[in-house]
Amino acid sequence: MNRWADHWLVAWVLACAAFAFAAVSARPFASSWNDGSRLASVESLVERNTFCIDESVFLNPPAELFARGTPAYDPDNALAQRGTLDKLRIDGRYYSDKPPLVSVPLAVAYRGLMQLGLPAPSQRPDVFAHVVCVLLSGVGFAVAVGCMWSLGTRIGLSPGWRFAWLAAFALATVLPAYTRSANNHIAQLGAVAAICVLLCRIADRAAEGRTAWASLVAAGFITGFAYNLDFGVGPPLVPVVLVIVAIRTRRVLPVLVCGAAMLPCVVTGHAINYAIGGDWLRPLNMHPEYLNWPGSPFETTMTGVVRPRPLAQLAYTFDLLFGKKGFLTHNPPLLLALAAGALVLWRRGTTHRTELLGLIAWCGMGWAMYGVLSKNHGGGCVTVRWFVPFLAPGFWLLAKIIREKTEFRRDFVVLAAWGLPLAVSAWIVGPWWARVVPLYWWVFGGSLVSWAAIRWHAARTQPAPALVVLPTPNEVPGARAA
Repeated sequence: MNRWADHWLVAWVLACAAFAFAAVSARPFASSWNDGSRLASVESLVERNTFCIDESVFLNPPAELFARGTPAYDPDNALAQRGTLDKLRIDGRYYSDKPPLVSVPLAVAYRGLMQLGLPAPSQRPDVFAHVVCVLLSGVGFAVAVGCMWSLGTRIGLSPGWRFAWLAAFALATVLPAYTRSANNHIAQLGAVAAICVLLCRIADRAAEGRTAWASLVAAGFITGFAYNLDFGVGPPLVPVVLVIVAIRTRRVLPVLVCGAAMLPCVVTGHAINYAIGGDWLRPLNMHPEYLNWPGSPFETTMTGVVRPRPLAQLAYTFDLLFGKKGFLTHNPPLLLALAAGALVLWRRGTTHRTELLGLIAWCGMGWAMYGVLSKNHGGGCVTVRWFVPFLAPGFWLLAKIIREKTEFRRDFVVLAAWGLPLAVSAWIVGPWWARVVPLYWWVFGGSLVSWAAIRWHAARTQPAPALVVLPTPNEVPGARAA
C-alpha cells in the first residue's frame, strides 16, 4: 500500500477530485458584497480594460438580469441585489476594495475562455460568476489538497492516517464553504500549502549538501503572489520565508534568488496600487478618504486603524479564535494542534522543525495584526475569513502530532468527526453568512465535552509508572556485610 500511496500521481488525483468538488459547489452568482466586488473588478478588465467598476453589472445590477433568470447576485439576498458596497471612490470613480493584482490573471483566463465560446460577463453574469469562482477558489482548493497530501508523505504519515488527516483538512473545516464563492482566502491557502512543500524540499536538499534552485524560485514567486492576496497576512509571509531559507541554506545567494523571485508580483501589485490611488505602499482600502462616499458602511469599521480601547481590543483578539465566529472553534481539529502542538514543536531534531515554527509564527503575527488593527471579524462571513490560510500550517502541526504522539490519535478522530457536520452546515449557507452558522453551538459544546471525556478516560487507563525497588546491600552479589 505504501508503494502506490507515496506515488506523486496520487496527489494529482486528489487535487483533481478536489477541483471537481469545488466546480460543483461554485454558485452561479455573487453571494455578497465581497465576491461581487472581485467579480466587478474582473468583469471591468475583461470588457473595458480598466479597474474602474462604474459600469459593472455587479455594481449596479440591471433588473432585467433577474427577470430573465441570469442574475448577477443571489436572488434570495435582497441586500446584495442592489450591488456591491465593497468599493472605493477615487477621483469621483468607483473601484473594488479588493487587492487588485489577482484580477489580472483571472481576466486574462476568462478572455481566453471567451475565445472558446463563453459569453461576455455582462450578458451572462451567472456563467461568469461560476467560472471565476472555479478559477479562483476551485484552483486554490485543489492546489491545497494536492500539496497537503505531498506534505503528509514527506512527514511520514502512514497512508491510512494520511487519508484520514487529509479528509479532515478538506471536509471537516470551513474549506468546503469557501469553495462556493470567489474569494482570495482559499486561493491564499493554496499558495501557503505549496510554500510548505517547497520549503521542505529546500530543507531536504540543503541536508544533502545541495541547493534546490527551482524550489527557491518557485517558493519566492508563490510567496510574492500570496503577498497580493491579502494585505494583512500576506506581507509578513515574505520575511518569514526569507528567514527560513537563510537558516536552512546558510548562504546569501539562495536568499537573494528567493527574494528576487518575489519581486515581480510584489512590485506589480504596488504599481497597480499606485496607478489607481497614487500610493505606492499603503493599501487603497486603508485610506479613509476613499471609503468616504454616500452611504458607506465602513467609516467606523475600517481595518488598519489602532483603536483607543485596549481592553476591548484584547477581548476582540481572543474572540477571533474562540468566540461565536472563532477560527479554532469553527475548525475543531485545530483545537488539538493548539493543545498538544508544543509537545512536538519544542523537540530538537524534529524533521522540518524550523519551517513549521516559522509558519506557526506567521500565523501568530497575522492573528496579532488583525487583533490590533481590526474590529469587524472579517465582516459577514463564516468564521474569520482572513485566517483561512492558517489551516495549512495548523494541519501540518496536526500531522506531526498524529505521527509522533500516537496517544492523541483518538482525540483527532473525535474532533474531526465533530467538524464534519459543522462543515456541511457552513457549506449549505456559503461563506458569506453574517449570523452564527447553524449547528455551531451544538458542535462547540459537543466537541469540548467529547474531548474532555477522552482525556479523562486516557488519564484513568494510563498505566502507572513501574515501582523500582532497589536491592539492599545484602542482596547485591558480592556486597560485604557491614
